[in-house]
Amino acid sequence: MVSAVDRGRYRLLTDDGAPLVAMKARELGRGSVVVGDRVAVVGDLSGATGTLARIVAVEPRRTTLRRSTEDGDAAGVERAVVANATQLVVVASLADPPPRAGLIDRFLVAAYDAGMRPLLCLTKADLADPGTILPLYAALDLGVVVTRRGPDGGIIGLDDLLSALHDEVSVLVGHSGVGKSTLVNALVPGAERSTGDVNAVTGRGRHTSSSAVALALPGGGLVIDTPGIRSFGLAHVGPDDLMRGFPDLLGVAGDCPRGCTHGPDAPDCALDDWVRAAAGPEEAEHRLARLASYRRLLAAR
Repeated sequence: MVSAVDRGRYRLLTDDGAPLVAMKARELGRGSVVVGDRVAVVGDLSGATGTLARIVAVEPRRTTLRRSTEDGDAAGVERAVVANATQLVVVASLADPPPRAGLIDRFLVAAYDAGMRPLLCLTKADLADPGTILPLYAALDLGVVVTRRGPDGGIIGLDDLLSALHDEVSVLVGHSGVGKSTLVNALVPGAERSTGDVNAVTGRGRHTSSSAVALALPGGGLVIDTPGIRSFGLAHVGPDDLMRGFPDLLGVAGDCPRGCTHGPDAPDCALDDWVRAAAGPEEAEHRLARLASYRRLLAAR
């Protein structure tokens, strides 16, 4: 498995846990190997210092976290970020920097598109109330973990997060400065991921981790730390791809007219009829919240 990529060199973990360093065969092409990929290698497989194996094939991916470029000549081009992960952990701080619901929504869209289970991790609850952001996601089937700094400087809620990560391959994503690398250092002794402060003028976090890296968790599972980002393009995700995260809406949408966008101004959208057909006020409120969540994420693409 590819555990890290650094300037054309690939750090690998064999099935028995031994580390290898490899280069990629030219015929595989640019961007064809990412962290999480399972690969076939040839050459010197001893792992001794100074040796270099060669990646010659990439196994089919079970899941692929993807993003689209957003500007320049390559705008809209889809790129793989991480392969074969089972869970996307969206890390957002409640203050310093404040939460960005639009970016959280984009990460959730990416998780549903990739077929990964999303988990929302809210940090710095000692600085702000999580109740300011949680109502936005109450209608989603979304796990939530909240962490805060304790009086002794430790992280309260870390055990809950570790339990949610157990035996999963989890990718941590989030805005720069939200505390991803701090969490990884607490979860994985010896990880030594770089951490940084938030710029007092712009309110933005400084980029600390420069590349994705997969680390083994004590007790089982892997956590993949990724560089902090400020945007996440989703031009490759269509309405039906997003709806895979809303199985209760998926069956209803089959009754929509051909080419229906499922947006709030879509004529004769069956999703609106589904809300109106609710058995009572409580069910109608729940259905309306589910549809509103879907449409908010749809608009965030």
